This record gives sequence, structure tokens and C-alpha cells, in this order.
Amino acid sequence: MSSSQNNSHSSVARYFDTMDYGPAPESDTDARQWLARHAEGFGHFIDGRFTDASAGARFDTAEPATGQRLAGIAQGSAQDVDAAVAAARAAQPGWLALGGHGRARHLYALARMVQRHARLLAVVEALDNGKPIRETRDLDVPLVARHFYHHAGWAQLQEREFADQVPLGVVGQIIPWNFPLLMLAWKIAPALALGNTVVLKPAELTPLSALLFAELAAEAGLPPGVLNVVTGDGATGAALVAHEGVDKIAFTGSTDVGRLIREATAGSGKSLTLELGGKSPFIVFDDADIDAAVEGVVDAIWFNQGQVCCAGSRLLLQEGIAADFIERLKRRMQSLRVGSPLDKAIDMGSLIDPTQLERVRTLVATGVREGASCYQAPGALPPGGSFFPPTLLTNVHPASTVATEEIFGPVLVTMTFRTPDEAVALANNTRYGLAASVWSETIGLALGIAPQLQAGVVWVNATNLFDAGVGFGGYRESGYGREGGREGCYEYLKPRAWAERKPRAASVAAVAANAANETSKTQVRPSALPAIDRTAKLFVGGKQVRPDGELSHPVFAANGQRAGEVGTGNRKDIRNAVAAARSAASWSSATPHRRAQALYYLAENLAARADEFAGRIASLTGVGAPAAQAEVDASVSRLFAYGAWADKYEGTVHVPPLRGVALATVEPIGVVGVVCPDEAPLLSFVSLFAPLMAMGNRTVIVPSEKHPLVATDFYQVLETSDLPAGVINLVTGPAASLVQTLAEHDDVDALWVFGAKALSRNAERLSVGNLKRTLVDHGLATDWHDAASAEGALFLRHATQVKNIWIPYGE
Repeated sequence: MSSSQNNSHSSVARYFDTMDYGPAPESDTDARQWLARHAEGFGHFIDGRFTDASAGARFDTAEPATGQRLAGIAQGSAQDVDAAVAAARAAQPGWLALGGHGRARHLYALARMVQRHARLLAVVEALDNGKPIRETRDLDVPLVARHFYHHAGWAQLQEREFADQVPLGVVGQIIPWNFPLLMLAWKIAPALALGNTVVLKPAELTPLSALLFAELAAEAGLPPGVLNVVTGDGATGAALVAHEGVDKIAFTGSTDVGRLIREATAGSGKSLTLELGGKSPFIVFDDADIDAAVEGVVDAIWFNQGQVCCAGSRLLLQEGIAADFIERLKRRMQSLRVGSPLDKAIDMGSLIDPTQLERVRTLVATGVREGASCYQAPGALPPGGSFFPPTLLTNVHPASTVATEEIFGPVLVTMTFRTPDEAVALANNTRYGLAASVWSETIGLALGIAPQLQAGVVWVNATNLFDAGVGFGGYRESGYGREGGREGCYEYLKPRAWAERKPRAASVAAVAANAANETSKTQVRPSALPAIDRTAKLFVGGKQVRPDGELSHPVFAANGQRAGEVGTGNRKDIRNAVAAARSAASWSSATPHRRAQALYYLAENLAARADEFAGRIASLTGVGAPAAQAEVDASVSRLFAYGAWADKYEGTVHVPPLRGVALATVEPIGVVGVVCPDEAPLLSFVSLFAPLMAMGNRTVIVPSEKHPLVATDFYQVLETSDLPAGVINLVTGPAASLVQTLAEHDDVDALWVFGAKALSRNAERLSVGNLKRTLVDHGLATDWHDAASAEGALFLRHATQVKNIWIPYGE
């Protein structure tokens, strides 16, 4: 045997002994050639073609792994955004007119296009973002294709499955730099499938895959104007958010920017979904498969260099296994390889840019300064670029900076717990609520913990599982809305009945005219009028209580006579009502059957006092006896309807393309503030609290400011209906000031406001503190007698949030 053969054999043997990997670079020839074809720089992609920036401004993007220039990019201005929105607006009627089947064929073509160009897309993404080619090739690009296939199916089924819905129109979408191509697919696939057109603003740092996708989509036959891409920095995004021709903004990014967008869109009538930051817990119980959980940690925090909104960045270990787990994890960290993104043998690539690198370094130093112990995987980092090693921080206090702030880098912090209750408390000790992982070989324990976690996605014995058919999104400061699945489709639709609503002022005038005419024909018997010699109190915690300020104000009947007085609630009264609602948390865990029975009992007791309520409505609003009786009858019927829905509005079981299922469970939001309109004062009041109550929420309700006595009469129905204290609380008073207090209150989880347009604007603008969900009418009048407008799935969707619990099968 020759010496060369001996050397070869010894070399092979050495690799088997050490399990070292040699470099396995992916060719970037095709990607570089594509960039060379655009050597003069990229323009915006508007109306099916590349166009120069109106102001001629450009900036350069750099390759994160080397710092070298990649391409020149157009800096979008307000004029560029205006041109893109105009193109999208012009294309939308024709795109909708194609019908579901026509759009399905286009989305199918886009899916096939992604698969045909998978290698090019994967390499461009790795160059532009710095993530490993294995991730772009094996996860990002296949999931992009899956989203277009899946939503091609929703387009095909739209006329049947969403017959009562219509598209929003022109959608502005702003995506981040951590998953540029995948976030593009998550957003444009459902928007286009359901008949909307899109103006997309990719991240300033990673615009290339969006521009490549748009170019390929045009070649695949997507009609001009259906998809438009405007590149630029934050100012470009702000111009898109502010544009009056945009009907919806879909944003993925930081919580701070999400707040700015919520404030900027307040009162505009724009639909809004926000997918924001996270600080996700990774919970390991002492009966878990430790080796499997260690691998789960690797995927949870060092996938995409930890630049993942749902990264499992907080490791919570049961005390009995903590030392062993940390030892095994450190040993596993020693084998992680950091290197060039195009090397198929590496585990981690580069952070996005030097700014993010410095942020990660600073936060790690802060953690150490606050008492944490730092362990970093050994091994040299590649020269140049924005590389940072896998990092583990132990001895971390729950209140420390690194335990509470999103680091968005390859940094894992660890804490311990003793009991399942303590694990839940630690997991929920965050202002975020995006995702969580639970590891236990006792499936009963895992499925018992999952519903208690305040997160939109929970993985059992797994992490970072995604699919186009399974909704993704968070709670609290992780944003609201869902992407993927049926629930994600509703984010790009609006009820047909609501699309036809008119401004309230005109509608109320018409109602008043009709009421006056009817009153002239039919007079209400004086015996039906209630007594007026008492001041109606507030209803808080199951009791009638005087307002904090001991103030009251008069209420007048339709004929101008004094009908009575009600308490004037203030900030402290709202605070007390919210506290009472928060203390009634057991209602949220009550069985749907129990909630249904409570609603039926309310309906029964209201029906028993129908004449009294009809008389009150007639005297206050001026409608005739038949109309007043019809409102009471409709209110009884609506209570029955939500009693029926209480145990029938349920989740579903998703079957994603893996060995397992995802349980889409519907959960109550929590404490919801409700502000009622003046029209149909009993029916609108019932129509707003009943769906919330049916789904397990607790409410703080501000009744009609003009006709509050209808609602204060109702608390006598509540007192006789075996309803737990705190489930429904009533605070009468001026809507404007009480809306402000509810919107600013951090213990209010959502806010429904119906009434003057200014109330809607303030509700949205002032809710940015804890990013509470809002349902407002923007001053448009709802026909409360029309079930299509005022009853059913529309309100139930807003009364719930969807949690997807992933449960893999097998070993």
C-alpha cells in the first residue's frame, strides 16, 4: 500500500474518530449572476416592472457574513409609495373579478415558481441575511412554497367558505429582516388568495429576496399591480402606514415600532395585525427526555442565530434535573459550529449587522453585571462579519434585564422551578406572549400546563414548528391577529354586512324620524313608565354601589322630561370594576355548559320583565310600543343565541405535514372593556356583552350615555340570574373620559367601542400601552336587529384568541 493510501486511510479514520466536518460550500454563482444583472442597482417593483425611485435616492446593502456590499437599493419616498398604492388600487377590481379559481391558479403557479427556483432563492436569502444555507434550503423555501399551495386552496374555496366576507382592498405589508422570504409568503399568500392587492415594504437590511420574488412572480404571469414592492428605510414604512389609500397594515417587527403603527393608524379605519416581539419560555420537567430536550434547546435558541421572535430564550428547568441538564447542554454547545452561511456544515451564521452584534454584546455584559454566569461555546469565530458565539447565562434572576428584554441573538438564559405552578408563574412573568415549549414524558402534565401559558403557540416536546395551515401569533405585547390557517384568512377579509354600513349621524337621524312618526300613531301607556324618584347606582363586583365621586347626572326621556338620574363614574370606579372583573377569573375556566346556562337564565329573567323594559325603551327613545317590544324580544333571542354558541364555538384539530397534530383551541381574552352606543340601548348592550360572556370573558361596560337607565334596570336581571360577581360590571357616565380610562388601563385586555367616531380613534390611540385588541365601529352605524351585522361568528372571533398546541407523535 502506498504512503498516499496510508495517509488517506488515516485521514478517514481521523474524521470517524473526531466527527469533524470539512467545509461544504454551496455555490453562489447563480445568485452573483443575478446580482450582476442588476449591477446598476434595484428600483422599486411597481405595476409589474422595476422603476427608479422618484427622488433618485439609493443606499447599499451589505453581506452580514463579510460586510461586503451586495447591491444598491432604491430609497422609497412618499411619492413612490403613492405610485405603488395607485397601481394596487387599479389592479384590485380585476384581481377580485378573476374569482377564487382564477386566483388559485395564480397562487399555484407562484408555488411552482418557488420550487423551480428554490436553490437561487435559498442562496440569495443566505447571502442577504447571514443565516445558514441549510436553514434557507431546508426550512424557509419549502415553507414558502407550502404557504402558496395552502392559500391557493383557500382561494379556490373562498366563495363557499367565506361567502359572508369580502376582501379589504389594498394591503400594506411591512416585513422584518430575520425571515425575509418566509415573512413575505406568510403575508402576501393569504392577502392575494382572498382578493386583495399588496404593497410590500421589505426590511431595509434584507430587500433582495423580495425583489427576486417579485421579478420571478411577474415572469410566472402574476398580473401587474397585484404585487408591488417598495424598498427603503423606516420613513418608507411610515409613508405606507400613513397612506389614505391603504385599507390594512400587516406588520411584523419590534414591539416599539408596533406601538407607533397602532398610534399612527388610530381612527383611520385601517385594519391592523401586529406580530411583534417575544421572550418565550422553554419549560423542562424532571420526567422529560433530557437528550431530546437539549436538542430542542439548540433548535429553540440557536436556530437563525437566535434572531427569531419566538425563540425559546428562557430555559426553565425543574430543580432536580437542572445541574445535569446544564452539563449536557454545555457539552452539546461545544460541537456547534459558527461559520460562513454558505457552508452546509455549519450550525450558525452571522448576525444581521454590527448594530445588532453590539446590542447582543451589551445585553450579555449587562446580564453578567447583574449576577449571571456566562458560558460561551469554544472555537474561533470567522474573521469579519457580525458573528457571535452560542451563549448560555446561568444564575439569572427573573427580574434581571436579560430575563425580561428580548435580546434577539444566540443568548439563552436559565432559571429553575420546583412545582408546575411555579413553572407557569415564571413562564408568564413577561409582558410578551408569543410562544412556549413544554417538555415532559407525561402527556397529561404537558397538556395541563399548555392552556395555562399566556402564549399564542405552545409546542409539546418540540419547538419552532410552523405550517401554513396552523395559525401563528401572540398575546399581549407580542401583538394580535393570526397568520396562517383559517384564522389567518379572516385577517384579510371583512364582513359583507359591515362593508355596507353608513356613518352613524345619518342613520340616527333616520331612526329618530321613524320613531317620531311611530310615536304619533301609538302612545305608550303611562302605567308602563318606571319610577323616577331614585338614582341608579353602578354595578361592580355583583353589587349596586355608589360612584366614587358621589356624583350623579340626570337622564331625560324622549319628551324632554326628566326620567331619572344615574351615577357619574370616574377613573376610580373603572379601576374598581376592572379589579372586580380580574378577580372573577374562575368564569374563564367555567365549562361552556355552565356559561350557556347562565345566558339562558338571563334570557328567561329578561323575558319575565319584558313589558317593563319595553316601557322604559319607549319612554327614553321615543319609539312606539311595538318597536320597543321588538327590541326586547330581539334581546331575549340574542341571549339565547349566545347561550347556544357558548358550547359550540370550538377549536379544531389541524393536521400539518408532520407526524402529529396541532390543537387550535379558543380561549377567552380576559377582561374586556365595552362602550355601548345610544341606538337600540338594550339590544346593542346585550349584543356586545353576550358574546364576551359566552366565551368566558369578564366585562366592564359603559352603557349608552344617552339612555343608561335601560342598562341599569338590567342589573336587577343580573342579580336574580345566579351570575358570579364580577363577570359583568356597569359604570355609567361620560363615554369620552371612561373610554380613555379603559384604553389606558393595563389590566384591560381588549376594548370594544361603538359610538361616535372620536371614541373609536381614542380607543385605538390610547390602547398602545399594553397593545390591547380593539373592536370599534369608526362612527359607522350597526343595524342591531340584523343578525348578519350584529350577531354570530364575527363577534365570537373578537371575543376569543386562538392558541395552537402542537403535539408530535412517536419517539
